[in-house]
Amino acid sequence: MRSINQSKRSVLLVGALVLGLILFIPLRELTHPARADDQRLAQTPPMGWNSWNAFRCRIDQQSIRETADAMVGYGMRDAGYRYLIVDDCWQTGRSQDGLIHASTRTFPDGMAALADYIHARGLLFGIYTSAGQLTCQGRPGSLGYEAQDIATYAAWGVDYVKIDWCFAEGLDPATQYARWRDAIAASSRPMIFSISAGGSPQPERWAADLGQLWRTTDDIRPEWPSILHNLDTTAHLSTLAGPGHWNDPDMLEVGNGDLSLDENKAHMSMWALLAAPLIAGNDLRNMSVTIQSVLTNPEVIAVNQDPAGLQGTIVDDTGTGLQVWMRPLVDGSRAVALLNRTQADAPITALWEKIGLPPGEAQIHDLWSHMDLGSFQGALTLQVPAHGVMFVKISSNASVTALSDLVPVAANNGFGSFEIDRSNGEFASGDGRPLSINGQTYPRGLGVHAPFDASYQLDGRCSRLHAELGVDDEVGAAGSVTMQVWADDQLLLESGILRGGSEPFVIDVDLHAARQLRLVVTDAGDGTEYDHADWAGAYLSCSQ
Repeated sequence: MRSINQSKRSVLLVGALVLGLILFIPLRELTHPARADDQRLAQTPPMGWNSWNAFRCRIDQQSIRETADAMVGYGMRDAGYRYLIVDDCWQTGRSQDGLIHASTRTFPDGMAALADYIHARGLLFGIYTSAGQLTCQGRPGSLGYEAQDIATYAAWGVDYVKIDWCFAEGLDPATQYARWRDAIAASSRPMIFSISAGGSPQPERWAADLGQLWRTTDDIRPEWPSILHNLDTTAHLSTLAGPGHWNDPDMLEVGNGDLSLDENKAHMSMWALLAAPLIAGNDLRNMSVTIQSVLTNPEVIAVNQDPAGLQGTIVDDTGTGLQVWMRPLVDGSRAVALLNRTQADAPITALWEKIGLPPGEAQIHDLWSHMDLGSFQGALTLQVPAHGVMFVKISSNASVTALSDLVPVAANNGFGSFEIDRSNGEFASGDGRPLSINGQTYPRGLGVHAPFDASYQLDGRCSRLHAELGVDDEVGAAGSVTMQVWADDQLLLESGILRGGSEPFVIDVDLHAARQLRLVVTDAGDGTEYDHADWAGAYLSCSQ
């Protein structure tokens, strides 16, 4: 993760008077600004199928070809599942010059021919190896052959490489996986780089700079406790996820083992909410219509593939196994999962203030039944089955304007540029990350640095300001600020001291139809080091 500058400068003028006092000049649409890396792979979480969960080592050319045909025939490809990944046990040895060989018994036509078969069906081809001396099943690993193996894969037409971490004792994962990154770059063939180092220490600390996805957990099993364990292990890593880099809680077990329909739907829903790669692992050749409908639900997949790229987080937890999870979507709505981890049906309530919506009515759409549930005021309560989920999209009916769509008439920021819909980052404009307070991410808002002072001309057209305030997670537990809201030279709200790692401070301020809004951040009297403050999820209720 990129380090944060410790030396914070004094006030730096980054805004100035703008032409006229034109109200509500939009800075841009809801999507994030264009970035230099927008052409990278995996701008949304990769989707596909992997052979391991269903077949283990019982793979061969025929089963993989049949699976490719099933991906097309069952609508998986058209639903977005594009990568067909052959996991462990395809390789048997190396020639004297180091060239890796596929088994001539199980893959008699070779891997290049298999890639051609897969590509001819509009799919992409993935392959597996290990960074150690051997793969997890004792086949030849790639230690010392990284560049040669990638060159071979490129010649075969490989589009996705999964690199495991077996038989790698004594090696440094960051060093070894960097060799794979460099080899892929040198191959000049675009390949997704999947880091499968769930057993190595804290891959989230180094993997985000190397691959498009990285395992955050041990191997998943088709059991409810395993699904919950991988969910919980990944939940606190939301700030690392985004276009081109995704937390991977392991493959889907939908359709495997003895999972109930409710458990399968909950599993699919929570992986969608996590912005996790959706890599199916069931035997697609014998898939039931019910499991097909779970895996290809277009509304759940749309949440997973939302272009804002924000990972969902837990926003309310009773401590009894009843939880509310939320993912902000690019259109300003919220994907909300009411998750019942217990063994009995139970009601679960989502409060608007917990999911970052302004007070008032909101429309509810059920993502599994594909039905509108109507308009609700301030909260939603639904009965949720045991080991199940109610997965809904909630859209506010309020007439709101995102604060980050307005141009301030004047703005001072304490260090570098204040950022639109991003954290403050360091000095350069656009170097921040998704806004995040105590693990909760937000698609809209301002990322600033104390001392901050900005004024907006409202001319009496806005009645309320709703926002969540706090120190951004990019500085960890460091930083302490006080945040203020002023209207027409009157102090309407002061937050008190907010510190890094604390819960967001939720505000809903009556602006009294003010002509001018002023937002202030101070250093809380202890200096400005690490004082990265967020006006997160900030919306104004305004008349037309």
